[in-house]
Amino acid sequence: MSESQPQPPRDLPGGLRLTIIWLLIGTAVFLGIQAMMSQAERSRFSFNAASGAVELRRAPDGHFHWPGRLNGVDVVFMVDTGATSTAIPRELADQLKLREEGRVTSSTAGGVVNGTWSRADLVLEGGPTVERLRVTVLPRLEAPLLGMDVLSKMRFTLSDGMLRLQPGPPP
Repeated sequence: MSESQPQPPRDLPGGLRLTIIWLLIGTAVFLGIQAMMSQAERSRFSFNAASGAVELRRAPDGHFHWPGRLNGVDVVFMVDTGATSTAIPRELADQLKLREEGRVTSSTAGGVVNGTWSRADLVLEGGPTVERLRVTVLPRLEAPLLGMDVLSKMRFTLSDGMLRLQPGPPP
């Protein structure tokens, strides 16, 4: 009767080993790029606690973006002084489980669109907090828009690619 000897672990086949290595490299590159993009986003936003001023630097897409939260979910809003009200994509409203409260027709840069409206709690980093803000929900909106319903309660100036917002109504 022969005793069975423990077998040494088998190495992974060469192709599988190479695939795993490339997946690890790809993951590391992806995470590195995500970290750099996150850092770039943070560097476009600053808050001066002493003056209460928020400064937003123009992003590569030509717009100003203001991080905040909608019903506790992190959202980056595109500042849109041409928008009467704050608007969000349908997918975000579904994610937030917002209850439809009515129907709206909105004139947008792309034409007239039908949507709905709901209410949500808005908190902007360094900026105002608005409870139960009426938000327009549009089906094909690409990004959340921060409209004049919120911005009109602030003073803002634009100079050299920097949008500076301060508490209080415009003069």
